[in-house]
Amino acid sequence: MSTSVENQKVLVPIVKHGARPASETAQTPGMTRVPGIDNNIAGATKIWLGFATQHPHEIGPPHEHGEAETAAYVLEGRHKVWFGKDFQESIEAGPGDFIFIPAHTPHIEGNPFDEPCKVVLSRGPDNIVINLPGSGK
Repeated sequence: MSTSVENQKVLVPIVKHGARPASETAQTPGMTRVPGIDNNIAGATKIWLGFATQHPHEIGPPHEHGEAETAAYVLEGRHKVWFGKDFQESIEAGPGDFIFIPAHTPHIEGNPFDEPCKVVLSRGPDNIVINLPGSGK
């Protein structure tokens, strides 16, 4: 019986030391996402877990995550999410705050502040990123 992710015959708990390169997961300009746990790394089929960073004054373009729900935990800095009609509504989170973005919710993520922002991101079932037409905030 094999326990390798490649064979997918038997999955067992694993520890993944460090994240994979950002180039191995879907991206939106303005935020760099690096995968920690996903199908390629651990054989996960219902969750994506990773880390994201934003430099000061980076604002991404409008996007959504299809059927994926997103949860985030802010480690450092502040993170802002614009949503709603013409992206006129917003929420802001700081260190120790959790964020939830429902599936199929068009939004813009950004760091309009002076300090870097670091967050832990989780999506289920996967890191789906659908960039939408329009410009950032």
